[in-house]
Amino acid sequence: MRDVISRRRFLKTAVGGVLGLGLPAIGASAYVTRIEPYMLDVTRLILPLRGLPPAFAGTTIVQISDWHLGGWMAVERMMAIADVVNTLQPDIIAITGDFVTRIWAYTPGEITRILRSLQANERIVATLGNHDYWTHAPTVRAAIREAGVTLLDNATITLRRDGAALYLVGVDDIWEEHHDLDRALADVPDGAATVLLAHEPDFADEAAATGRIGLQLSGHSHGGQVRLPGKGALILPHLGRKYDSGLYRINGMMLYVNRGLGMVAPYVRFNCPPEVTHITLSAPEAA
Repeated sequence: MRDVISRRRFLKTAVGGVLGLGLPAIGASAYVTRIEPYMLDVTRLILPLRGLPPAFAGTTIVQISDWHLGGWMAVERMMAIADVVNTLQPDIIAITGDFVTRIWAYTPGEITRILRSLQANERIVATLGNHDYWTHAPTVRAAIREAGVTLLDNATITLRRDGAALYLVGVDDIWEEHHDLDRALADVPDGAATVLLAHEPDFADEAAATGRIGLQLSGHSHGGQVRLPGKGALILPHLGRKYDSGLYRINGMMLYVNRGLGMVAPYVRFNCPPEVTHITLSAPEAA
C-alpha cells in the first residue's frame, strides 16, 4: 500500500472529508458506509480502437470488476447489479478480477449463479485478480467455468464478423506473477484490433510497450475507495498506484481503470462510488 493506515484513521479521514462539505458527523459516517457504497455509476465512453474493422464499429463492452464476494458484498447486491448490466444490452461483458475476498462453502455457487444471470450478445470473458489467488484460485476458476464464462488465463479468443476479427486477450494475475503476455498474444496478428483484460492497471506500461494492444481494461485499485477533493486517493494498492481510476492514454494505448463494485476493509467509499463501465468501440477515423 502507498501508506500504512489504520482502519480507524481511514474511516476518520473519510468522515472528515464529508464533514468538510458541511454534513454532521452522524450523517458523514452513514454516508461513507451506507449510502455511497450502494450508489452505482454507469460510466459511458466512446473509444476509438486502433485497427478496429468497420464490421465491429459500435460494438459495446460492459466492464465490471472487483466483486469481492465473501466480505462486504452480498449475492443479492451482485444480482441487482447484474440486472443493471443486462439492461445495457452489451455485446461483450468483461470482468477484470477479484471475484472474492473470502471463500465459504456457498461462495462458488454464488459466483456461478451471478455469472449465469449475466447476458451478453456475443461473449462474457474474465480474468482473475490477486484476491482470487489469496483465497483459492482453482475454486474460483471452476466456478467461472461452470457458468460457461470464458476465462482468459494468458489466452486470446477471437470474435469474427463478416470475415473481420476482434481479439480479446487476458493475462492471469500480475501481482502473483502468473501473467504471460507473450503467450496471450501468440495468436494475435500485428496491427489487429486488440482489447486486453489485466487486473492490475500499472501493467499498462508493459502492455503499451508491445505496440500491439489498443485498449487495456483493469480494476484492482477501487479508485482508492476514498478520494479527497484536491488530493485524490487516500490509499492505493501495489500495482494500482500510477493509474488508479478512469481513462488514460499511454504510448498509443488506451487504459480504463474501473472503480470496482465491492470493497475491502474498511468498508467505506467517499467521492468514489462503485462503477459499471459501458464502452462503445469506434474506428479511429470515426472518433
